[in-house]
Amino acid sequence: MKFLITGATGLVGSRITELLTNKGHAVNFLTTSTSKITSTNNVKGYYWKPKTGEIDKDCLKGVNTIINLAGASVAKRWTETHKASILNSRLDTLNLLYSTLQSTPHEIEQLISASAIGVYPHSYKTLYKESETSLSNDFLGDVVQQWEKAADQFETLGIKVAKIRIGVVLSKNGGALEKMAKPIKSFIGAPLGSGKQWQSWIHVDDLADLFLFINKHNLSGVYNGVAPNPVTNSRLTKDIARKLKKPLFLPPVPGFVLKLILGEMAQVVLQSQKVSSEKIESEGFTFEFKTVYDALSDIYD
Repeated sequence: MKFLITGATGLVGSRITELLTNKGHAVNFLTTSTSKITSTNNVKGYYWKPKTGEIDKDCLKGVNTIINLAGASVAKRWTETHKASILNSRLDTLNLLYSTLQSTPHEIEQLISASAIGVYPHSYKTLYKESETSLSNDFLGDVVQQWEKAADQFETLGIKVAKIRIGVVLSKNGGALEKMAKPIKSFIGAPLGSGKQWQSWIHVDDLADLFLFINKHNLSGVYNGVAPNPVTNSRLTKDIARKLKKPLFLPPVPGFVLKLILGEMAQVVLQSQKVSSEKIESEGFTFEFKTVYDALSDIYD
């Protein structure tokens, strides 16, 4: 099979690309950087510029499945300019792919698009499943709802659409874990806010496998991309420190201090979403890393 991946050079995209090529599949990827356009036996890059509607349509040749991971990072101070970038980078990419497929002969059968658990409201008690109808009305909640709506339009082209609401991705190659571990390594680590907020996480290998599982079984609809056992911020901080063999002696960082430092972006680390993995497990998916300690052990050991 041949796949087209957006965001292929990112944390998750690079792992998915590696898994696919190891299984003998071919991968086309789209990039806004001409310097990243490379071509090997099974991986080939193509240029696009979603902001201006530019795309090399050759990227679609022979492709059966699109995996969409494109989008500006939310882990950057939310100026009004960057908030616009967070939203538009997600909508522009999907809208350009959609309009291109409308006007170009293709063999696409499935779109698997990234989404985020930020669509769920802040709660210390609720266990969120994909059937949840009460959705967050803050900035991230609005972004995710528009993001998923942009993916849904592909159904009008007869394409199956699956959306994966991704939690905190744990990886040895950067991402959220690197940012969480840095102050701990410098002996200034501490839980954030109350520390009671739930963090629904997933090991990057399980997340990449989950994308491939959804493709293999031709699934559609919404699936939570989280491991079976969410933990509180306090527990996660302590487990990271335990694996790094570093002490934690500072009190939790108050929420108001985080808001002063991070601005509106502080909601990313202060909000609580306890999210269920039951739906994807009921389809037969098995997680390799079911506890955060197992995931951290794999990464740090």
